[in-house]
Amino acid sequence: MSATYALKRLGMALPTLLLVALAVFALLRLVPGDPAQLMLGDAADAAQLEALRESMGLNHSLPVQFIRWLGAALQGDLGRSLANEQAVLPLIIERFQVTASIVLVAVALAAAIAVPLGTIAAWKQNSSLDLAVVSGATLLLSIPSFWLGLLLLLLFGLKLGWVPVVGYVGFGEDPWAALLYIALPVVTLTLIETGVLTRMARSAAIDVLRLEYVAHARSKGLRESTVLRRHVLPNAFGPTLTLLGIVLGNLLGGIAVIETVFTIPGLGRLMVDGIYARDYPVVQGTMLFVAAIYVLVNLLVDLLYPFFDPRVAAE
Repeated sequence: MSATYALKRLGMALPTLLLVALAVFALLRLVPGDPAQLMLGDAADAAQLEALRESMGLNHSLPVQFIRWLGAALQGDLGRSLANEQAVLPLIIERFQVTASIVLVAVALAAAIAVPLGTIAAWKQNSSLDLAVVSGATLLLSIPSFWLGLLLLLLFGLKLGWVPVVGYVGFGEDPWAALLYIALPVVTLTLIETGVLTRMARSAAIDVLRLEYVAHARSKGLRESTVLRRHVLPNAFGPTLTLLGIVLGNLLGGIAVIETVFTIPGLGRLMVDGIYARDYPVVQGTMLFVAAIYVLVNLLVDLLYPFFDPRVAAE
């Protein structure tokens, strides 16, 4: 990977982050009603409303509000929660660590299962094995994540009693208990994302298997396992890597449904709770953090892409 390619991708990411910040700011300003009035309620007097508007910077023009908010955000200041007076950024990072501990494990397991499985299904295209893999992936794609999570919770939590049903324990308190609490969320996400990634890996591998250099490798007498490992799998992984980045960005941005089902205090739950509590600094800060994570994850995927696609490296 050349420095020019890396700088080009980084240069594209920075304007994207700026547009994301502008979009987050505009979306909250499009919410009907006065934010101060919504947060304090109808019983608030004029002095209270004015004081809150002053503390939130709402008494300035929109361009001034955006510049001040963006400048503070660049310095790591996303404001303070109106619900508990905590600084928003440390609160987001604390919740993000919980979400990341689930998502990173789940996506890694899903990729480790889906990429080889999809490649083998493509190699045995139109066989009974291929039909079974495609049917299984389609079934996993069709199941809502919250429904699968509830089924697993009912079976392994209530019926068998193997894992806790409600609550969460951090790894710093009790590592073994923490593993038990995140086991079912990880399994749920792994199964759901395995379906998506398997179909992509299979489709990409089918395209590669039709190329001339694969036929040439076979004509030289290489074993099928060697052809798949050396020629098909590395070249077919590029499109799957792109999807992997999208999946990872989406999940790191907050798995609110899964976190609600399993009562996990992650980033998605923080945003939902902030919306219900009308905690505008938390909602705005979380939205900006989620969008930034999504952009940065896809930037990382772009930087890794030349290692799997020689054509990109050549460019």
